[in-house]
Amino acid sequence: MDFQFTAQEEAFRQGLRTWLAQHLPADYDPDKFAWQMDTEERFHWQMAWHKQLHAGGWVGIHWPKEYGGRGATLIEQLIFHEELERAHAPHPANVLGLIMAGPVIMHWGAEEQKKRYLPKILSGEEIWCEGLSEPGSGSDLASLQTRAVEDGDYFVINGQKVWTSWAHRARFCQLFVRTDPDAPKHKGMACLLVDMKTPGVTVRPLVQITGDAEFNEVFFDNVRVPKANLLGAKDQGWQVLVTTLMFERSGIGFALPVDATLQQLIALAQQVQINGRAASADPAVRQKLAQFSIECKAVRYNVLRHLTRRLKGSPPGPEVSIGKLAGSEVGLKMAAFATELLGAYAPLTADSPYAMEQGRWARVALGARALTIAGGTSEVQRNIVGERVLGLPKG
Repeated sequence: MDFQFTAQEEAFRQGLRTWLAQHLPADYDPDKFAWQMDTEERFHWQMAWHKQLHAGGWVGIHWPKEYGGRGATLIEQLIFHEELERAHAPHPANVLGLIMAGPVIMHWGAEEQKKRYLPKILSGEEIWCEGLSEPGSGSDLASLQTRAVEDGDYFVINGQKVWTSWAHRARFCQLFVRTDPDAPKHKGMACLLVDMKTPGVTVRPLVQITGDAEFNEVFFDNVRVPKANLLGAKDQGWQVLVTTLMFERSGIGFALPVDATLQQLIALAQQVQINGRAASADPAVRQKLAQFSIECKAVRYNVLRHLTRRLKGSPPGPEVSIGKLAGSEVGLKMAAFATELLGAYAPLTADSPYAMEQGRWARVALGARALTIAGGTSEVQRNIVGERVLGLPKG
């Protein structure tokens, strides 16, 4: 594999780097944004940043030009994420709309649906969420039970979703429902585009261990959704769901900040002392950091393998599960090692005068587990890799 970028790609990188340097607010503090703002303040800041990115043509750059994107290549998409990480700049606010709902509407939607929804996903005017997990259907999404019953020109929905990210801010939900309870569980499903302001939709935030409330329970009580909001055919819900999950894991794989976390961990090891000298000088610590560096490089090379597959015209494959699994697990391990280095200082948060780095690592340690669950648990990813990559029999 040639790891060098072309002159055109480097020009794209330089143009983006220059734009970021000119447009990131002068008072922007990445540590304050990540660790000290409450979720409300952070969201409003991120929405303002989303609008700036959109005005500059940097939102959904990989989308086709006909749908408002730049028609950027996958390599340019990778460069975009690298440069955001390099500048410590936030991602756009409408994340689930950009990496999941939008691409799936492009793939499965009618032309009227594309014209209606895609522009406002890009602009951030309409935030999206995903109606996937249920109290009894987490990893096994084919067992979902939220019902949609036909009534004239409408579907009437009853049921509950849980762990629904950003539902409390979302205007629309890409909702997966069961239309035929007697069909095999991978059939009799549908995907509906649901306006969250429809009567009968109730959202209840779930407070996470970090104190944030990004997840939600969503209840549907006789919610009437027009049949025009059906995405794909009524009996193709499972196919739409698989497409959605592939885009989700691909998007997560691009955005996992493992390299940034590694650099922050190295900086921490240079500050913390063991036996009167910097922890980074301790052979055991250095060995750990070297191992993390190897694993982060492996994650990056797997992303490049994924890109190679996509550049050849193939859809996202099981390698996205490898990237999601490896990236989330190494992130968890680095967070755990940071708590070892900090010792008694590890649980101190930003409100303590003794907290190191504004309490960054306490939040990292508490939040790192989330990505081993969200977007398909590590156990699910191991099953996919075992069955579809290694050819092992189903357990």
